[in-house]
Amino acid sequence: MKTNIGSIDVGLRFVGGCLIGLWGVHVETWWGLLGLLPAVTAMVGFCPLYALLHIDTTACDH
Repeated sequence: MKTNIGSIDVGLRFVGGCLIGLWGVHVETWWGLLGLLPAVTAMVGFCPLYALLHIDTTACDH
């Protein structure tokens, strides 16, 4: 599996996923589980939707 998420994208996904997850836990809704998606894709470095749309943000890393 080739990585298709650049370092800036990884940081934004991880922070955003954690914030969504914490907010979901705080308000006790299922949104906490939805926050796992961006966090996990950030940790793995691969986004299936980006692959489907032929998007690669690793080129943005300098």
